[in-house]
Amino acid sequence: MTEQQKEAIIDRLSERLISRKFLAWITATALLAFTSNLDPDNWVIVTSIYIGGQTVIDAAAKLRGA
Repeated sequence: MTEQQKEAIIDRLSERLISRKFLAWITATALLAFTSNLDPDNWVIVTSIYIGGQTVIDAAAKLRGA
């Protein structure tokens, strides 16, 4: 099994188990909680941009009938 096939399987499983928006929020929260690499202001920015951007993509896909 190639690396690309492994990544595809992992991506399909993550899509089924957890939404990308929630995964982004968990990642940003973990960075905020367990490292000093992300401060609270940046946490809000990262999660807001990703959730907002993903929402627009989801809406466009529904309009196109995907």
